[in-house]
Amino acid sequence: MDTAVTVRLRLIAQLIRLPSQTGTLLLMVPTLWALILASHGRPDPMLIALFAFGSFLMRSAGVILNDAADRRFDSQVERTKTRPLASGALALPEAAIILLVLLVCASGLLLLLNQLALRLSPVALLLAILYPFAKRIFPLPQAVLGIAFGWGVVMAWAAAANALAPEAWLLFAGTIAWAVAYDTIYALQDRTDDERLGIKSSAILFGKNTWLAVAISFGTMAACLALAGWLSGIGVVFYGVLAACCGFVSQQAWTIRNNVSAQAAFAMFRQHVWIGWAILAGFWIGFL
Repeated sequence: MDTAVTVRLRLIAQLIRLPSQTGTLLLMVPTLWALILASHGRPDPMLIALFAFGSFLMRSAGVILNDAADRRFDSQVERTKTRPLASGALALPEAAIILLVLLVCASGLLLLLNQLALRLSPVALLLAILYPFAKRIFPLPQAVLGIAFGWGVVMAWAAAANALAPEAWLLFAGTIAWAVAYDTIYALQDRTDDERLGIKSSAILFGKNTWLAVAISFGTMAACLALAGWLSGIGVVFYGVLAACCGFVSQQAWTIRNNVSAQAAFAMFRQHVWIGWAILAGFWIGFL
């Protein structure tokens, strides 16, 4: 393959974070929670595939929107200055074309969903556009991220049940609280740079009480999921899994009472993927 083409493909992969799919999984797993809970443990395999691929497409589109909005900030931060748009390796029009392709593909998947899910879909795009700018004006942008990720839960429930039950909104609220918890940990990596650049962040907002905010956020998430499970008549195994996850996150919260390195914060952030999978298994086993 031509070297220039290889370089371009590598830059595109970097742009959409192809080597790191943590964000995709954190977006996808709550939609699978919804599919399992809405179907009482018997989700449609086609819907699982659609929401898995849709999560990849929308997360990829989301990071392009985020990098386009933040490219001048990113160029001043050590961790992000080598991103393709921040470094100038990719031009904005090129990124816009890739974004358009991703959105067209995502739109094609929407046509395979029912009308209720289809009607809910424009909100997902609106939230993806709003999130990068929330960091400039809103002191808790992690909540906006949570709303964006949580909307996938609402759409998944609508696709599976063709209606929106109270449990769907409890999962939505739980996903928001979970995102505040794990993205606050993620934000610890950039707290000094964010303060210097005037970017809003929950890690800045909560300051020395960040550990407590993470604990309360995850506790809120657990309470929402427990209530959703109870309303669905789920088995006791699920609550045991949820309690174990709470214990694990309490250790994370205790750890971040003191300053942690960027590497340690990122490692703890990534551990939330496994928490999401554990809860998914708990939901599924709870209906057996």
